[in-house]
Amino acid sequence: MFVQRVFSSLLLMSLLSFGQVTLAAGASLQSQLDSPHRDSSNQQRDQYRHPLETLAFFGVTADMNVAEIWPGRGWYTEILAPWLKQGGGQLIAAGFAADTQSSYRQNIRQQYNAWLDASPELYDEVIVGEFGPETDWQFAKAGSLDAVLTFRNVHNWVQGEFADQAFSALFNALASGGVLGVTDHRAKAGTSLEVMKKSGYLTETYVIELAEAAGFILEEKSEINANPADTADHPNGVWTLPPNLRVDNEADKAKYQAIGESDRMTLRFRKP
Repeated sequence: MFVQRVFSSLLLMSLLSFGQVTLAAGASLQSQLDSPHRDSSNQQRDQYRHPLETLAFFGVTADMNVAEIWPGRGWYTEILAPWLKQGGGQLIAAGFAADTQSSYRQNIRQQYNAWLDASPELYDEVIVGEFGPETDWQFAKAGSLDAVLTFRNVHNWVQGEFADQAFSALFNALASGGVLGVTDHRAKAGTSLEVMKKSGYLTETYVIELAEAAGFILEEKSEINANPADTADHPNGVWTLPPNLRVDNEADKAKYQAIGESDRMTLRFRKP
């Protein structure tokens, strides 16, 4: 089955180069991106997050068992859940732990779950799990997943000093040959760990080291989510840029809005 999925992934990437993305069970990823069920503000961010190209690069197909780690307010869930439902796949949303001591994360968790419940025609097959310190690491049966995806989360794990546990948990959940897809804010090579923790930007080298220490093999890098205009040295770290626009002077907002969202690494790892 895994060989078939690898072949499907290669076929998908070939079709993508010709602008024709046709996926398992007739499910079209592009149709999900264009669907009126998506929030218009989320669709506006496609120019920065490149979901079509990113999911193709990761080799995700609609018949896979996939986990999305810390789905936040559901930006990628909005795409993945109905697509996998149509294609015969399964989505596990490994969110914040129910006992998280962070009021911010607790609020997002509750909002996300309520959002899922409000649209059962789209999200009734999503399996909601928990992921994170101190003990909620087993979000899926060991060796059960085809792909695990994490979008802009690793910097939080590094700040919380539990990145090693997180990557080990992802490794354990994947089947042999399974894919780990990572995107995160990219720091300049040589940036110190102290600055990385403060700024929210991580070097590619550091993220790769974390994944490889857990047992993953780096398969390929992509510049899909690169932004050369981002210098990664802003006063309030990555949160200076949109969508946060955390600025000390309101007059600066237009400058940072013009830069756009952060420069991001996009990495595909494989579990041997």
